[in-house]
Amino acid sequence: MKQKLLNVGVAWLALNAALMPGTATAQDVKKGGTAVIHMISEQRTLNPALRASTGVYNISGKIVEPLIDKSYDGFEPVLATEWTGSDDGLTITLKLRENVRWHDGEAFECDDVAFTAIEMWKKLLNYSSSLQANLESVDCTDPHTAVFNYSKPMPLDLFVSAMPDLGHPMPKHLYEGTDILSNKYNTAPVGTGPFKFVEYERGQYVLAEKNDDYWREGFPYLDRIVWRFIKDKSAAAAALEAGEIHESGFNGVSMADVVRLAEDDRFDVGTQGYENNVAHSTVEFNHRNPILADLKVRQAMYHGLDIDYAIDTVMRGFAAPGRGPIPKAGAANYTDDVTTYEYDVELAKQMLDEAGYPVKDDGFRFKLRHRPAPWGEYTQLWGEYYAQSMREIGIDVEILANDAPGFLNGVYRDYDFDTANGWHQFRSDPAVSTTVWLRSGQAPGTPWTNQFGWQSDVMDAAIDTAASELDPIKRAEMYHAIQRQEMDELPVIFAIEHPFISITSKKLKNHHNTPRWNSSSWYDLWLDD
Repeated sequence: MKQKLLNVGVAWLALNAALMPGTATAQDVKKGGTAVIHMISEQRTLNPALRASTGVYNISGKIVEPLIDKSYDGFEPVLATEWTGSDDGLTITLKLRENVRWHDGEAFECDDVAFTAIEMWKKLLNYSSSLQANLESVDCTDPHTAVFNYSKPMPLDLFVSAMPDLGHPMPKHLYEGTDILSNKYNTAPVGTGPFKFVEYERGQYVLAEKNDDYWREGFPYLDRIVWRFIKDKSAAAAALEAGEIHESGFNGVSMADVVRLAEDDRFDVGTQGYENNVAHSTVEFNHRNPILADLKVRQAMYHGLDIDYAIDTVMRGFAAPGRGPIPKAGAANYTDDVTTYEYDVELAKQMLDEAGYPVKDDGFRFKLRHRPAPWGEYTQLWGEYYAQSMREIGIDVEILANDAPGFLNGVYRDYDFDTANGWHQFRSDPAVSTTVWLRSGQAPGTPWTNQFGWQSDVMDAAIDTAASELDPIKRAEMYHAIQRQEMDELPVIFAIEHPFISITSKKLKNHHNTPRWNSSSWYDLWLDD
């Protein structure tokens, strides 16, 4: 079975029939029951219009719906039923679904979309504040028509690609006139989805129950969903085996347990359902540190990383070497024609000597404080591997322990780090979630954006131009140039690209049936006890 898993890792964008969940016919469906889902960490917000994050979507995606979602057949209507763009790219018009109500009974209408787009997506939502920088207004020509007006062209394909992650409307009547960031509904969301929020017990669980007034007739199948926060990966694996939880996603248990549980006939184990969540394991630099502002130092550090070894040991083969900020899943926008940095310890040492950082009497050249993201075993192991590798070339690395808020604040708000590692997720289009890692001017404190003190006029201009280019061929060429510049200047090392892995009880049916399943609504998920 281990060899089967490694083969999945080599071709991780392909669906592996042996690891795919089965499909049930309509007459097989059982209604009712409670699905219990493992969460490795909590971010203390459940508003997807303020925090674009899988840790948020995994819960709130069942409660708060986007305008448009993504299926294996393409983009599909949810709260928006139609979308068109003007020839000049300055206007995008959405037809909104009628007869939809928020969980408190109020009607969902265009005013909700307009308010959220301007007050949250444009001003506050990580990733989206850059994407919607040129959004001037949203006009409601009637209660179910929203017209987005831009000062520069917004490619329709880009807009649609962004909506599954960056297109969740929130109820205007609960946010207007309040301090949005401290609004109580950020941790008790009111949505239009198949499940209604009930309770959030910090550090323990979140509970949602069936929405009996859901607009999809006959859905959802489940009565409730419980998300349990279990930080200990061994405890999570034990809970899976005991039947106490039904699914652990996003690499929530150790890779050793992934391999072991893949041999257990009670579970489906694999990468299906993450095609829209391909990620990079990163090394992030604080360029405010003059040592790390030196390109030769960053290049030397890259040469000190044995990426193939890390893929085999940390990721158990479920990965490939990164080639910059855009993964192979970027299709036409990806190129492998970039500068690469082969593993070469002696070259790394030589480059550090040349940069003016010889080994001192204590055996080290300099010291760095490193924050690893607490997103599960592999981010911790990747951080430890990075630290060990740096010591091999004479750099002393102190690892700082974090919980999720500590990591996010320490790196992206307080800049209290020298290096950090986590993951960057690619979401359909480079302008959705990728270029914000490189574009300067991001709002301070915004997670997973360029808070690194690195700025390039050339990069900023390239990112802005690509985001407004309507010709897909020209746009792809621009992203190739961005990828090359990033690999030449290394503001961030996008070291390893990889899918995520889920361990799912076979009692859950219709699971992982979309390319962003853990982030989707689960309206058709059911439990066979």
